[in-house]
Amino acid sequence: MKIAVAGGTGLVGKFAVTAAENRGHEVVSISRRNGIDLISGEGLAEALNGVDVVIDVTNKTTLSAKAARKFFSTVTDNLLSAEVQTGVKHHVALSIVGIDEIDDGYYAGKLEQERTIQKGTIPYTIARSSQFHEFVTQQLQSMPGPIALLPKCLMRPVAAREVGQHLVDIAEGKPLKRATDLVGPRNEVLADLARRQIAFDGLKKLVLEFPLPGVFGRGMASGDLRGKGETIVGKTTFDDWLESPDHQNPPQ
Repeated sequence: MKIAVAGGTGLVGKFAVTAAENRGHEVVSISRRNGIDLISGEGLAEALNGVDVVIDVTNKTTLSAKAARKFFSTVTDNLLSAEVQTGVKHHVALSIVGIDEIDDGYYAGKLEQERTIQKGTIPYTIARSSQFHEFVTQQLQSMPGPIALLPKCLMRPVAAREVGQHLVDIAEGKPLKRATDLVGPRNEVLADLARRQIAFDGLKKLVLEFPLPGVFGRGMASGDLRGKGETIVGKTTFDDWLESPDHQNPPQ
């Protein structure tokens, strides 16, 4: 099978590319680094020539609902258009567990992405996962200095490596429209995870938690991001991940 990974040089993308290659698939990594512009669509149809399945793990870090919606709708429209041209049979997109009632901020972009896919003609699977263990590092690195001010966030984090493998599992099967949600093995709180990572890395940083206002903040604190109902549960706990080679470049 020939699989294209949109965002293949990113966090989850690298794991998806590796998982697909390890299983003997031919893999095309789609990113600006590889000369393909997902915003303009330049080079996209050529890159998808002969591709059977597209895995979309593209990302934009923003708290602006407008910017998030524009990015994810533009990228998704361009991908779907190129897939129609080249005969792609299955579009797999990574989304986030529990965001249905959080149509704000970054999550608004992911919901717009889902709606765009559902309106298209390509058979699809939307695969939602909970936040990654690596999300803690991203938050800490965004706040250099002795204090990290983190929003209250109830989460059930999962290893990005397992997410990448999960997406390839889905790509190897038939389109499902919605896959069973993937969540981590334990309920956690973002601030607690940050403190554990700081202690593990031997750093000195004070973590303070605050309630983020608005729909986005209330959603993060609600517990909805932990998922409900039937789920697939990842195996790697946050503390296992801290001990693993995937935990690298700790924040200073």
